[in-house]
Amino acid sequence: MKQLLPLSKLFFISALLIFMNACSGSDENTSQNQQPENTVIPSVEAVQARYGSLPLVERFSGNVKSENQVSLYPEISGVVEQVFVKNGDYVEKGTKLVQLNTDVLEKQLQQAEAGLKINSAQVKQAKAQLAEVQSEYRRTKQLEEKDLTSQLEVEQIEAQLMSAEADVELAEAQLEQAKSLVAERKDELNKAVIRAPISGTVGQRNAEIGMQASQNSQLFLIGDLSKLKIEIVLTENMLNRIQVGQSARILVENSAGQQRAINAKLSRISPFLNEVSRSTEAEIDVDNVDGLLRPGMFVPVDIFFGESEQATLIPVSALYTDPTSGKEGVFIATSLGSEIEPVSDSSDSNGTPRAMTQPTPVQFKPIDVIAEGRMELGVTGLESGQWVVTVGQDLLSEGRTQARIRTMSWERIFQLQQLQREDLLNEIMNERENQQNNVTL
Repeated sequence: MKQLLPLSKLFFISALLIFMNACSGSDENTSQNQQPENTVIPSVEAVQARYGSLPLVERFSGNVKSENQVSLYPEISGVVEQVFVKNGDYVEKGTKLVQLNTDVLEKQLQQAEAGLKINSAQVKQAKAQLAEVQSEYRRTKQLEEKDLTSQLEVEQIEAQLMSAEADVELAEAQLEQAKSLVAERKDELNKAVIRAPISGTVGQRNAEIGMQASQNSQLFLIGDLSKLKIEIVLTENMLNRIQVGQSARILVENSAGQQRAINAKLSRISPFLNEVSRSTEAEIDVDNVDGLLRPGMFVPVDIFFGESEQATLIPVSALYTDPTSGKEGVFIATSLGSEIEPVSDSSDSNGTPRAMTQPTPVQFKPIDVIAEGRMELGVTGLESGQWVVTVGQDLLSEGRTQARIRTMSWERIFQLQQLQREDLLNEIMNERENQQNNVTL
């Protein structure tokens, strides 16, 4: 993502180049009007203050995640023999993704099945032995009833019977153990085929043929890219004004480099705060219809949590802090009235600069900020309709009481406030080049 330029530096650069343009044109005006060569009237941009309520908004940095996102690890260790999918492939639940080598597993299964047969035969042998002892026990008991056998023979046959029954129980237990081992070997053999646990798009493929995969080896990341969630971090103080259901706006660039806004609602807020950071997480569910968002992206997120009281509104860029007194205020063009029409751009479609006013009085006026939005401020001490300077305040801070004013629209000022560094410099340099070309012609 492009790096944003702080507003103070952004508008200083813009104002500086406007000043350079004004200087290049002021030499010509000075010679025509026979004014002193050291008299320079700065050129600035201004917008009309307006009356209204200010949308209260808080900006966050959001982390984009898939709503159902799974990191895929093998359940057994083995050498990757085949990989059936690539990054970006969409797969249905149960789709075969990776095949591990099964040579060792197949041999282990054969051994387990052979052991199962041995244990099964041992059970039959033990049962046959038990049946023989039981028959001998019954014959001995009949002889005992007729007093044809001794007590010692009876006790011996009873001991043999108990031993034969124990042998059967042991053989049966060993048989169950052998069956369990066979089932385990079959399960391991099945786990050598790694399938998609969910339907989604495959990414972060790490599986390569020939690699030794273990249970700690992430092979893929699978997620449903049609439904995403954006996580933001809320501090303890924010919980007093940020609530579930409030409007959210996610800003993201499209393929043409233009910024798009995706509107959504704040879906949920975790009620548990981290004991160290005293913060918690909130989530915004988003339908990724145009495919602009990708899991892992960081995007600006605006949460709107209400409106301020009615007040005079000015752009954020109009606020200026006097370096000598430390007072906050704005520069106003005192002689301009509502009959002045604002323009939407600093030059027309042919690149010709928009006209500026004749030198007009400007003065610094202290104000109080009573509400802050992301791009607007609610203030007192200023009347609606007054023209406030938004670009070029640094050129007026040296005691200059006059300036040439280019009256701009609010839309133009908002556009400038949202510009990023590269875009701003390109726009200003293009404007500068157009002005030079017009002078040459």
